Amino acid sequence: MRPYRRSLPGPRPTRWAKFASTARWRRTRALLPPRPIRRPRHRRSARLLKQASLKYAQAHIEDFDARASRGLERARWMALALSDWATSGATIILSGATGCGKTWLACALGQYACRQGHSTRYLRLPRLGEELGLVRATGTYTRWLGKLAKTQVLILDDWGLVALDALCREALMEIIDDRAGNRATLITSQLPVDHWHAWIDEPAVADAMLDRLLPQAQRIVLKGESLRAARTKKTPSSANQS
Repeated sequence: MRPYRRSLPGPRPTRWAKFASTARWRRTRALLPPRPIRRPRHRRSARLLKQASLKYAQAHIEDFDARASRGLERARWMALALSDWATSGATIILSGATGCGKTWLACALGQYACRQGHSTRYLRLPRLGEELGLVRATGTYTRWLGKLAKTQVLILDDWGLVALDALCREALMEIIDDRAGNRATLITSQLPVDHWHAWIDEPAVADAMLDRLLPQAQRIVLKGESLRAARTKKTPSSANQS
């Protein structure tokens, strides 16, 4: 006696193969809507890029302008961009005068991090007080700090541009302490590093914060005239890499 075999519903593979080769199936398939192309990595990158809220979301590391005299060679830039900075908890400090491209370079690194699947967040420090007021008013301050701590790449733009009040100083200390050595942090600043201690304006907090930031930080000091002003003279609508 043959063993009992449960017959599964639907056509057998052999019958399906025969049907798929018929003209009737080809006509049926022509009427079906096209199957969407599924690209999980691309969808994830797009989602991360949207969540990052980069100032220059279209900045790409490949578009680095090596002709601009900024004291940063293309070879050094690409070596940094393609290294493991996003996963090693690195601190990168981009400093220099206004318009020399600090924010654009930071956003290019952030955009590349999104392409590699790393969560990223862009935060302008002059608006830190505004964001703090919102999260404190809604009772989500602790959750907000937790999300920043888990974000793999955090860009702190315009560091030192405006004075810190007590609440901003406290929050910034918490952010730096959570991330030091664990998550990548990019800082852009017009203020020379030697002046950061005075800007923080609280000796004990300044010592603790800078001790977490500076020892292992990669510093890039950009030089030259404002790229924004130079491009405005040539093409008023262009402000790339400024």
